[in-house]
Amino acid sequence: MDESTAVKSTAAKQPTDLNVDQAHTARIYDYFLDGKDNFPADREAAEEILAAEPGAKVMAWTNRAFLARTTRWLAGEVGVRQFLDVGTGIPTSPNLHEIAQGIAPEARVVYVDNDPIVLVHARALLTSTPQGRTAYLDADLRDPSMIINAAELRETLDLEKPVALSLNAILHFVVDDDDVAGIVAGLVAGLPTRSYLVLSHITPEMNPATAEQVTRRYEAAGIPLKARTAEQISGIITAAGCTLVEPGVVPIALWRPEEEPDAEQRAVWLLGAVARVS
Repeated sequence: MDESTAVKSTAAKQPTDLNVDQAHTARIYDYFLDGKDNFPADREAAEEILAAEPGAKVMAWTNRAFLARTTRWLAGEVGVRQFLDVGTGIPTSPNLHEIAQGIAPEARVVYVDNDPIVLVHARALLTSTPQGRTAYLDADLRDPSMIINAAELRETLDLEKPVALSLNAILHFVVDDDDVAGIVAGLVAGLPTRSYLVLSHITPEMNPATAEQVTRRYEAAGIPLKARTAEQISGIITAAGCTLVEPGVVPIALWRPEEEPDAEQRAVWLLGAVARVS
């Protein structure tokens, strides 16, 4: 890896307040992935969620596998060379750029998050093959215009060429349906045709009672959460002007699996989809 190819970004800023007394989605997710970059408030919230859904760690790992699989498909079969990952979270190897550049060394990746602890670790994301490029943008998902127009993004990606937009396990933290639709549409509107949208999202369809319990546990930790049905997720995607690719909106373990998923992976109540920007 060659850090000299990294774009200078807001990652150089030192965070002023990690707000460690308040649980954060990225740090809870890090705990589920057996990471070390979490604090007592995050671990307490995570354990409460695990009490309601013991399979939460399996969900996190299965979602990581979905991210890796979709990235390999896009970089390999489809030939996408630019990626925009919004809601990056704390780095977990292999990161998206490692997967994409493992297939196409010239691939370019922009990571976006607004958690100060992610800024602390952003240097790990600002590594790249000599042929490719990576950048990190400190921005909020709820401001798609700021993301699309940010200098870090435009210095790294060519918005006249296809981009794969990744929104993995992030949209269910936006509870207003109109806001979600607007966020996705706003991000997609900034991308050229022949781009792609990848997302995963919690659903109540497979296990309604558990989904309700987990929602309450997140809310008790001060984190609003809303599970959505496959129909609702499909509606968000099509409203943004995207066309689903096969197999559509499905449980993430069943999206073009490279090997047969086991029973625990099949039971994960996250839906995933890939769609083409028309």
